[in-house]
Amino acid sequence: MRSMIGWLALLASSPAAAASQESSQNFHLTGSPIGWVAVALFVAAYACVIAEDKIRIAKSKPVMLGAGLIWGLLAWHVGAPGNGEESPVRKAFESMFLEYADIFFFLVVAMTYVTALGERNVFEALRAKLTRRHFSYRQLFWITGTLAFFLSPMLDNLTTALVMSAVILAVGAGNARFITLAMINLVVAANAGGAWSAFGDITTLMVWQAHKAEFIDFFSILIPSLVNWLTPAVLMNFALPSGKPEAVTEEVTIKHGGVGICLSFATTVAITVVGKQILGMPTAYGMLTGLALLNLLASRIDRRQRKYALAEGKDEEEHGYSIFNIIADAEWDTLLFFYGVFACVGGLAAMGYLEMASHQLYGNLGFTFANTAMGVLSAVVDNIPIMFAVIKMDPGMDLSQWLLITLTAGVGGSLLSVGSAAGVALMGVSKGHYTFGKHLKWAWAVALGFAASIATHLGLAAIGLTH
Repeated sequence: MRSMIGWLALLASSPAAAASQESSQNFHLTGSPIGWVAVALFVAAYACVIAEDKIRIAKSKPVMLGAGLIWGLLAWHVGAPGNGEESPVRKAFESMFLEYADIFFFLVVAMTYVTALGERNVFEALRAKLTRRHFSYRQLFWITGTLAFFLSPMLDNLTTALVMSAVILAVGAGNARFITLAMINLVVAANAGGAWSAFGDITTLMVWQAHKAEFIDFFSILIPSLVNWLTPAVLMNFALPSGKPEAVTEEVTIKHGGVGICLSFATTVAITVVGKQILGMPTAYGMLTGLALLNLLASRIDRRQRKYALAEGKDEEEHGYSIFNIIADAEWDTLLFFYGVFACVGGLAAMGYLEMASHQLYGNLGFTFANTAMGVLSAVVDNIPIMFAVIKMDPGMDLSQWLLITLTAGVGGSLLSVGSAAGVALMGVSKGHYTFGKHLKWAWAVALGFAASIATHLGLAAIGLTH
């Protein structure tokens, strides 16, 4: 029974994982009915997340409710210390919440920049430029895959997948075979690209924030990530249709300020990296400083738009530009979902489940096998809970093994269409061309890439070419 609960807690684990070992609490409730109820609450909440489309309840709601109930149970069981002392449960909660606040502000600013770039037609201009060229299906397959692999480290895998899927659907209209293969290639490339950058995925960001790897260390898994994408891409290349799609003559112009926002985003990334690596500041410091730069640029765009609106006799207010309106359009369900998972796992960790899981998995199986297994597991369970569970366990691995779990958790989600945010998003926008079953037909090729990337990383580490 204890073993089963430990595994369930492992599957449920998440971002609270980044809490420091010094401030973490263990109330040793893994054998208590309180602990069992807490695990059951999270499993039920996570089941609701998986069935989001069927039950029509936003994914943030069940995990936030589960978090509240888990921490409430823990606080009730431990009780107030009395004598004016601060509750140890409160200390554990505040430690978890501080870690969440850092990632929250990072994500808010990143989402704001991406939304602002989209509003200025930056992504549409890229799509139009590609569709105007009379590329063959094979050329488009490799162009979209290459762009996804190198855009994902900057934009994140989900945004990259959505942007490039619009290109694939536009140029491949009428050729279902090309769209299906290009979509599979896109998911693999976006996930692989996000694995070798601290900004490419939430999982890499958490590894960076937890000081398990520094910013430059992630580039050590560039080659293994490239192998992960190229292996199935080469195999799928032989199944692509011949010929070329019809040329598209669509013209899209980047709105005023779009280039400036791109430069501001690059500056924000630089400030964040320098702030963390040299100044020792949290990532939220650099991102919020970058948000200030974006706000200044937005003021200039706002004045220009109001000026032109006034000259044309239009309502100034309707044609104004505000970053706060763009922030309001952020994916708040996702942000609150992260809080719910952070808090749920913070409660489970405080009850002792992650310590139990760490001993069972990493203590008995060895680091390499355990990290590979966690990567495979991320195809079924989202890689964010997987990665943050490992960080919270803190199994005492060297840098090479931390980079291995970063790699496997990042690319393992490509094994199934439901294993990553990019895959789930593409199933929703592909109009039936990309489905669970169609991805599964090529899962063998993706699995070969997964195995090859692990072998490449271990081989390079063995001869001292990487960490």
